[in-house]
Amino acid sequence: MFGIGVPELILILIIGLVVFGPGKLPGVGKALGQSIKEFKQANSDDNKTVDVTEQKKLDASKIDADKK
Repeated sequence: MFGIGVPELILILIIGLVVFGPGKLPGVGKALGQSIKEFKQANSDDNKTVDVTEQKKLDASKIDADKK
């Protein structure tokens, strides 16, 4: 997991607890998780768009080849 060990994770949690406090920490974690989920979804949507565009180019080249 990104080369982060247990001591580093504990340190990150302690810093987060100090900065955000125990009341807001779950909300910050939820917002971070949603952001990562949306980023992954947008990234996969971009890959699908590229695949469709490449498929259309291949189909067009096949049609051109058939016409000749």
